[in-house]
Amino acid sequence: AMPIQKVGRRRDSLWKEWDRLAQKEGERKTVYAVGGDEYTGEWKDNMKHGKGVQVWKKSGSRYDGDWCEGKRHGFGMYSVFRDEQQMKEYSGGWKNDKRHGYGTRYYSPDEYYEGEWYANERCGWGRM
Repeated sequence: AMPIQKVGRRRDSLWKEWDRLAQKEGERKTVYAVGGDEYTGEWKDNMKHGKGVQVWKKSGSRYDGDWCEGKRHGFGMYSVFRDEQQMKEYSGGWKNDKRHGYGTRYYSPDEYYEGEWYANERCGWGRM
């Protein structure tokens, strides 16, 4: 009779398993950064990518919109925490983490600039 040999399942080293589990890909629930900042949304290759909401704990500011490879890119709304409430500061286009394209910057509830932006600066056509 042949002896029965038990073959254990080959396992990767523990750090490889943890690393695989830590990879952020696709839709994720809220992920908290070390400083308390939080991001809820879509990921690709460990970067914010797709739709998502970022909240910065220290300032209370918030961005809700499109992301591309970890940067604000596409359409999104940025608001700040002022006078005990969220106040919309900018709504419009973003490129490479900066205001870009058509957007509206709100200075107060009844004062705003609506127009073109280029690399975070007002540019070209616009109205106050």
